[in-house]
Amino acid sequence: MSEEDTDTQWWLLILSLIMIIAAGQVAAASSISSLQSDKEVLLELKTFLQSNNPFNRGRYTEWNNNSSPCNWPGIFCSVNERVIGINLSNYDISGKLFGNFSSISELSELDLSENTIDGPIPDDFNRCKNLRYLNLSHNILQGELNLTGLISLETLDLTVNRFYGGIGLNFPALCNNLATLNLSMNNFSGSIDDCFKECWKLQYLDLGTNNFSGQVWLGFQRLREFSVSENNLAGEISSSIFTENCTLELLDLSENHFDGSIPKGVSNCKNLHFLDLADNHFTGPTPLEIGTLPNLVTLSLRKNRLSREIPESFLNLNQLAVLDYSWNNFGGDIQEIFGKFQQLQCLILHGNDYTGGLTTSGILKLPNLLRLDLSLNNFTGPLPIELSEMPRLKYLSLGFNQFNGSIPPEFGNFSAIQALDVSFNRLTGKIPPTIGKLSSLLWLMLANNSLTGEIPHEIGNCNSLLWLNLANNRLSGTIPAEISNIAQNPTPTFESNRNSSKVPFDSGECLTMKRWIPTNYPPFNFVYSLVTRKNCKKIWDSLRKGYPMFPVCAPGSIVRTLQITGYLQLAGNQLSGKLPPEIGKLHKLTLVDVGINNLSGELPPEIGNMPLTVLNLSSNGFSGKIPSELGNVKCLEYLDLSNNNFSGEFPTSLIKLTELNKFNVSYNPHLSGIVPSIGQLATFEIDSFLGDPLLLLPDFMKGNNSNRSPPPLSNSKPRGNQKKTRMNVFLWFLAGFPVGLVPSVIFFNTYPGKLLHDWPCLR
Repeated sequence: MSEEDTDTQWWLLILSLIMIIAAGQVAAASSISSLQSDKEVLLELKTFLQSNNPFNRGRYTEWNNNSSPCNWPGIFCSVNERVIGINLSNYDISGKLFGNFSSISELSELDLSENTIDGPIPDDFNRCKNLRYLNLSHNILQGELNLTGLISLETLDLTVNRFYGGIGLNFPALCNNLATLNLSMNNFSGSIDDCFKECWKLQYLDLGTNNFSGQVWLGFQRLREFSVSENNLAGEISSSIFTENCTLELLDLSENHFDGSIPKGVSNCKNLHFLDLADNHFTGPTPLEIGTLPNLVTLSLRKNRLSREIPESFLNLNQLAVLDYSWNNFGGDIQEIFGKFQQLQCLILHGNDYTGGLTTSGILKLPNLLRLDLSLNNFTGPLPIELSEMPRLKYLSLGFNQFNGSIPPEFGNFSAIQALDVSFNRLTGKIPPTIGKLSSLLWLMLANNSLTGEIPHEIGNCNSLLWLNLANNRLSGTIPAEISNIAQNPTPTFESNRNSSKVPFDSGECLTMKRWIPTNYPPFNFVYSLVTRKNCKKIWDSLRKGYPMFPVCAPGSIVRTLQITGYLQLAGNQLSGKLPPEIGKLHKLTLVDVGINNLSGELPPEIGNMPLTVLNLSSNGFSGKIPSELGNVKCLEYLDLSNNNFSGEFPTSLIKLTELNKFNVSYNPHLSGIVPSIGQLATFEIDSFLGDPLLLLPDFMKGNNSNRSPPPLSNSKPRGNQKKTRMNVFLWFLAGFPVGLVPSVIFFNTYPGKLLHDWPCLR
């Protein structure tokens, strides 16, 4: 090789190196420029969020011009230092959606879930061509869905919003890479039968709790999970759609209008672990082929029109833990096959018109049962003692039957019980003191029986007892001071539940939940703003684990924090004597109802130490002054002091109850003083002050004096006839409801034109 050729090669090599270095510098400059562009857009987003959220801002306030976006909270970058992910979930964001996310050109993941963002999705989202993951769930977004530009999307979650209209416009445009789609709990409507046939990568599809109608999409058997629960889909489901290649693991068709026979072809889905066909119009026998599903854990056939025969093949379901055959109106005795499911943890048979078979069926010998629901049937006779011998039973529902006799003392021997519900039966006799041995008890529901005698002092040993309902019996004597010891230490029970495996409550039905937790009264109504089967499952799991979920104020404060809280319901009995001052120690209770009893004496000021939202003391014989300490319960919303014998000056401290929206102090004839003309008390009408002739009301409240009530009874004794009249009205009111529905209780005063109260004491 000549010297000239060598020089040429050297020059070529040097030129190549120069070009490589230059290209690297250009790339670096380009990267810096792109990251700077991303930063500018994010700072624009910060300004947008701050303008819409002057208070309670999230950590986006930490974003600043002096640092790299890759170090900002909620921001994620690639190795090339480009912003590829934004996670502002639960950042207290409200207002509209930001309309310039597409300027972050490499953005592939965006999570704005669990905020209160409203309005439609901006058109800008359709220009986010690289977006693979989009989560806008748990907001209040609305409008029709149009995301046809998101061609790279793999996961889309719009759960719990207010979107409406059809979804067909978005398909097949979204189908290329889509694997997970959750549109549940919106207001979508229209057909779904032809939407997803080109979505070949789709594995998880949840369309539940919408208004979809027509036929179901027949290709769902190729998915792993498919839910269309709580819609208006109809028609028969052919067995032929379930091929041997079925890959389903979860199938939820519940709460629709499907009819015909249950498709036996579902037995081809050998990976199925969850099958819910509840609340449809399926008829005939249950297919024996379902017994060949080796991995089935949960089977719900609730509320259909199935025949009594339960296939023997079901005994081969070795993994089956939850079985729900409720609301099928079987009648007669409980089928004996149910006593053979040795592995069952949850057996739900309510609403079947059963009349017998409790012991002969063998279900009381099931060794692994954690939950047994036999409520809303027609069982008679005494409560079986064998129930107390079930070694693992935690949740027992026997309410709304016709059991009679006394509560067996042996019920104090339950080794693990956390919820005991025998309400709405015909039980008599005393509450056994052995109840005090139930240290893990969270719920005790004995309401609406004919129980007599005193509330046992031993009930104070139930340190976990948060929810106590003894209303509408014939209990007498004084309220024991020991009752102040309930709910003092539920932590060990909650911790036990947190550490244990998930315990099924039921397969989704909210009926029992609504009986145990008042749905219409604060703070409990807070969790029922969107009642669906999914909500009930989450609420139940949080309740039994003691996770804070109810907004509660400490006495003297108007600041609400989420806590776990309970109630004390003793209304509609014959209790007498004073309300024990120790009641002020019940710092975990927010609802106290002792209305319609024979209680007397002064109201203890210690009641002002409770974080109450509901207090009902009506129709008793309380006397003396209304304690000014009630004004310290600043988040009190319902207060009924009517039909007592309170006297003295109307406490001006009640003006501090700025949250009050139901108030009644009627028929306290010795109550005097001036009712304030300002504040929350001034928002109530004269109906809240009837029968109080010594009270001076603001002029604007008096109205026409001719509308004032007749003179109240002046003695301090309970109004026996009046109480009887109200109870008769209630019983008539309840009789108008179908079996299984528990109405909100409304008492009508015998005086004309007066709504006395509508407390939840008779649930």
